[in-house]
Amino acid sequence: MKKKKMKVQKGSGRRGIVVRGRWRPVEVDPGLFSEQGLDGLVCFEELTDYSLVEPERAVAVRETTPKDKKKKRKASEVEAEEQSDADEETMKRQKKNEPDEETEEEQISQDECADVTPETQHNSAKKKKKKKKKKKQKQQPAPADAPAEGQKKSRNWSAAAGDPEAPMTDVSAWKDLLVPPPVLKALSALGFAAPTPIQALALPPAIRDRLDVLGAAETGSGKTLCFGIPMIHMILEYKEASSHEQTDEGRNPDDAETRVESLYLPSDTSREDEDCSADGGAGEEDCSAPAPDGGPDDPVSADEPQKQPLLGLILTPTRELAVQVKHHIDAVARFTGIKTALVVGGMAMQKQQRMLMRRPEIIIATPGRLWELIKERHTHLQDLRQLRCLVIDEADRMVEKGHFSELESLLEMLNTSQFSPRRQTFVFSATLTLVHSLPPRLTQKKKKRAEQRSKLQILMEKVGMRAKPKVIDLTRKEATVETLTESRISCTKEDKDLFLYYFLLQFPGRTMVFANSIDCIKRLTALLQILDCAPLCLHANMHQKQRLKSLERFAQKDSCVLLTTDVSARGLDIPNVQHVIHYQVPRTSETYVHRSGRTARAAREGLSLLLIGPDDLMNFRKICRTLDKSEDLPVFPVQSKCMAAIKERVTLARRIEKMEFFHSRETQHNSWVRQAAEAMDIDVDDDLLMGGVKDEEDDREQQKLMKSLKNQLKQLISQPVFRHQMKTRYPTQMGKLTLPQLPLATADTALASVSRDRSSATLQR
Repeated sequence: MKKKKMKVQKGSGRRGIVVRGRWRPVEVDPGLFSEQGLDGLVCFEELTDYSLVEPERAVAVRETTPKDKKKKRKASEVEAEEQSDADEETMKRQKKNEPDEETEEEQISQDECADVTPETQHNSAKKKKKKKKKKKQKQQPAPADAPAEGQKKSRNWSAAAGDPEAPMTDVSAWKDLLVPPPVLKALSALGFAAPTPIQALALPPAIRDRLDVLGAAETGSGKTLCFGIPMIHMILEYKEASSHEQTDEGRNPDDAETRVESLYLPSDTSREDEDCSADGGAGEEDCSAPAPDGGPDDPVSADEPQKQPLLGLILTPTRELAVQVKHHIDAVARFTGIKTALVVGGMAMQKQQRMLMRRPEIIIATPGRLWELIKERHTHLQDLRQLRCLVIDEADRMVEKGHFSELESLLEMLNTSQFSPRRQTFVFSATLTLVHSLPPRLTQKKKKRAEQRSKLQILMEKVGMRAKPKVIDLTRKEATVETLTESRISCTKEDKDLFLYYFLLQFPGRTMVFANSIDCIKRLTALLQILDCAPLCLHANMHQKQRLKSLERFAQKDSCVLLTTDVSARGLDIPNVQHVIHYQVPRTSETYVHRSGRTARAAREGLSLLLIGPDDLMNFRKICRTLDKSEDLPVFPVQSKCMAAIKERVTLARRIEKMEFFHSRETQHNSWVRQAAEAMDIDVDDDLLMGGVKDEEDDREQQKLMKSLKNQLKQLISQPVFRHQMKTRYPTQMGKLTLPQLPLATADTALASVSRDRSSATLQR
């Protein structure tokens, strides 16, 4: 019988086997191992006749390696090398007539410590090296986004941070757009070789002509840099001009501005304001806050000639979008020294107040928390007439009627008491110019009105833009990107769970599932957890740290599902999202465009799948009519053979989820009633308890039933739903593993499945 040697990995020192006999299968019932975690095991193979051998590569390496060779160096050798390096540096410094502080410190430490062990000498050598590195780092200017000493660098789910070890990219395509040199250096480090169309059209009029910009472009087109780069350019110009003004004596009378009392803030004024008004020589900026003590820990020292005003303000509708915009601005401004601050809800206000005391040039905020700090008269937010740049991101959502009432008060204050003619305004969104087509019955009524203002005119009036802004519209008529593939599945409301679970099993990847309500997200999260899909959830009722943690975990995993509401539909740039599933059809066309825009970003491909039930038909038809799409979207291909197994699992998981939901609700309600009755010293009526009074025996029976259902579901999940094609060597040596007749698991992606099904339908026609 011929001998057959198994391959061993290169460089591995493990021993292999020489097969002398034959592999023999041992049939094993996979259900026996479901409890021990061996649910994927189908059969064993045993080999009785074999011999152990060592790989030839390991033997050759061992023979060539000398026995007296030592892998690790001693501490004395390391110190001797470092001492020689230090002596060479000392000689070089003496030639240049530079003082050598480190050698003096070494001399003192050697005189003081005569009997030092080799371990401490090695540690001292390490400390000397660290001192040299710190000295070099002090000489070089640190980037703006570098974390402080002793602090951990915050993680970011966006891809704007770039690879620090990547080579510098050629950015000659940006030079004609008047981009400042420090920003060009950052763009080169980030790998942005060329601007996108919206950036090429928006940057010159914003930087050169200082026009207000109103831009609409598809999702993932790089709109953040369209207002970030002009804002950084303006701040750098302001700093250069202020540095020249400090050398001149006196103050330019043209820059003096009269103090206007705010109509929207509390009318009580502090004693410092009265003193400042009495003293004509004091400026407004010096009176906006009490003078600091000038200690080393104060963020603003008393010797500072002029306090840094707020120059840029960026408003976003959601907290997650504000965090992302700050990351992007910091990445582009890393070589400029510009400071940014984040002001959003859900985080400690005291920490944000301390950040504002450092007087950052740019603030990224949500309207609610910002207006709260303005009403508390924070020193850095008192004089907004110095504001040079105002940005409203996702403006069509921000100015919607009934939303963001604080934004209306803020815009009204900026356009009246805190108005500045030098302020430049930027307004961006992917659905800024989207016009809703009305039904025929309402079209006749609208024609009767003599004056009908457009959506842009209303937006410009609310924001307070100048008369002739630069309007840039690069959106398609369909409002979605060309690389997005849209598909649908028409089903009943109860079958949506089946098709969602089928899609997640058949097409693993980074998937976002959107729903219209928080209750639906909570139910789906519990259901998919029971089905062992490990979902992540994100909605408005979660704490802010939990929301950011869900985004970080979702971005870290290659195959994961995020269940979310429309709170994450706008602006979030999560890398490599492959699928977007609309579990419930959105109520507006703008929401559909922004949901679908989480995939197919930056010229990549993506899939948008609609699960359309009977209740969703009205919203689906309205979206198709507004976006000028055909209602006959391609149907997503589904293998009907496996739906019976899918339905069995989902039905059992639904039963478990309902039992757990009602049990937890009863427990919470009854515990609250008993605590309240105990506090009032009264007896509890049985009618007040949810589910009535249950004995311990009933609880044991329910727990026993729950455990048996979970074991049954675990055994179902352990069995395969799809049949994978077997290779010759893996997972067994025989390659003749017999499996039950199951539908074949497709090796294609979801996009390939849709395109293949569409092409076959075209050929049949």
